[in-house]
Formats: sequence, C-alpha cells, structure tokens
Amino acid sequence: MTRFDVIGFGALNVDTLLRVDKIAGPEEESFIHDVVEACGGSAANTMVGLARLGCKVGFIGKVADDREGKMQIDCFRAEGVDTDGIIHTKTGKSGVCLGFVDKKGQRALYINSGVNDAIEFRELDPTYVTQTKFLHLSSFVGEKSFRTQIKLLSHLPDAIKISFDPGALYVKRGFAAIEPIIQNTTIMLPNAIELEQITGETEVPKGAKMLIDMGVKIVAVKLGAKGCYVTNGQEKQTIPAYKVQAVDTTGAGDAFNAGFLYGQLFGKTLAECGRLGNFTASKCVAAMGARAGLPYQKDLAVFR
Repeated sequence: MTRFDVIGFGALNVDTLLRVDKIAGPEEESFIHDVVEACGGSAANTMVGLARLGCKVGFIGKVADDREGKMQIDCFRAEGVDTDGIIHTKTGKSGVCLGFVDKKGQRALYINSGVNDAIEFRELDPTYVTQTKFLHLSSFVGEKSFRTQIKLLSHLPDAIKISFDPGALYVKRGFAAIEPIIQNTTIMLPNAIELEQITGETEVPKGAKMLIDMGVKIVAVKLGAKGCYVTNGQEKQTIPAYKVQAVDTTGAGDAFNAGFLYGQLFGKTLAECGRLGNFTASKCVAAMGARAGLPYQKDLAVFR
C-alpha cells in the first residue's frame, strides 16, 4: 500500500506576477496595472492541482529559513500537500520568480532559483521517495539538483512510474542531457515547442512517435489554445481545448499535468485524460496566477 498517488520533485518559487500594459522589449517602457504574489514552481503547482482533485500527494524540494520558504510550506499545508519531503536549510534564500503578464495573458518570467539548485542526493529520504505510484519531475535551473534527479531514477523501484514535464529550462540543456530522464519516463508532458526542440520534428505526431520509440509509454503534448495531442503508440488523437477567456497563462501546463495524471490514476481512457488536462488548464488560465483557478474534485462532475 503506497502512501501517495504522486510525489512532485521540482523547484519551489514564490511568484510575483505583475499585470502590465505590454511586455516591454529592449529600450521600451510599459506600466503595471496590478501585482499579485503567490506560491509557484511547476511540479509544485501540479501537486496542488492533484490535491484539489482529491489525490494524496507529497513533494521533494528545498527551501531556506526565510519568509518565502515559510510561505511555501504554509501554502502546501493549506492545500493538503504533504511537506515531509521538503529539505530545510538555514543558509541561502528560497526561490523567487518575477513574472510579467500582458493583456492577452501572455507572460515573461525571470527566476532567481536560490536554494532550489542546491539539492544533493544524500539529503533525500529514500523511505519517503519510494512511497508513491508516480514521481513527477519538473525542471531546475542549476546543475546540482538536475543531477540529483537523474541519480534518484536509478535508485527507484520499478513499480514507481515517472511523469516528466521538461519545461524550457531542461529542453535548452539539449537532448543528450535529458535523455537519461526520458529513458525512464512513463508519461512525458512537453508542449509543442519543447517537443520540436527535443526531437527536431516540426510535426507533433512525428515528434511524439520518436519519444514513444525511445520507450516512453504515453506522450501528451500541450498545444495551448488548440488543446492537446495524446498518444500511447496505438491511439493517436488531438483533443480540442475548452474555450475560455485567458486572463493569465501562468501555470497552464502545470494544471494540464494535474488533470492528465488524475485521469491516469483513476483508469480513464487516454482521450479522457486529455480532456481532463484541457479542463484543468482552462480553469487555470481564467484566473490570475498558477493556482487560483485550479478546480476541485466537485468541479469534475461534468465528466461523470
């Protein structure tokens, strides 16, 4: 009997989101309409999404003994995310992210990763890590925590499935760098741009097939306003998005991951998992910030 449905392993950042008239380019100016501060981090957002849907979730990450670190722990506890796997350090600073969001909901993010990038393998609790059905990985900026993720994969029981959202940061490292993670991945959750950068394929179905051929069991490609493309090698389909007015796209992909993984945990079909992912993403983008709009289990009544 496992303790968790999913454990997330990724960065913890407190997001300061500024709603701006436009995202300024070099030598340009813009002005700020509103400022919102909220807890974030890709895998962390996905765990909150899963917790709201009634799943048992935990987290592996690192925070400093500062205001932002305490804020992250308090946010998780309020949402029902277990924090026993989070490493605390008295030195350094917790991660922060500064985000600019324009009128169309598009964004530009600047990350100061702090102690997120200082996770060492020896700091992980092996008894915590192995008490889950899924381990969900997202990206770090620095090398140390990235290497810790890779090392952890070789120490996990075969029964634990890996879900992986590479994000722009890991894609920039190049295919060779993230290949050890891909080869251990059960479910891969890139967006279309990331998929092309990883595989070199401009056509989503061909890029997804390349990942399947590498041993990934399921590929769910996030297509933004066009929905998602899902395949397990046999089934292949594009599932249209829910039509909503986007307020802020921050965390949309993380929300999709939560819906998709929820579907996987509860034996839904591949198409149903895709629709669940699209649904949670649509709820996310309709509100400011990565977590405010995430739906609760009662909101899934439309799928019953």
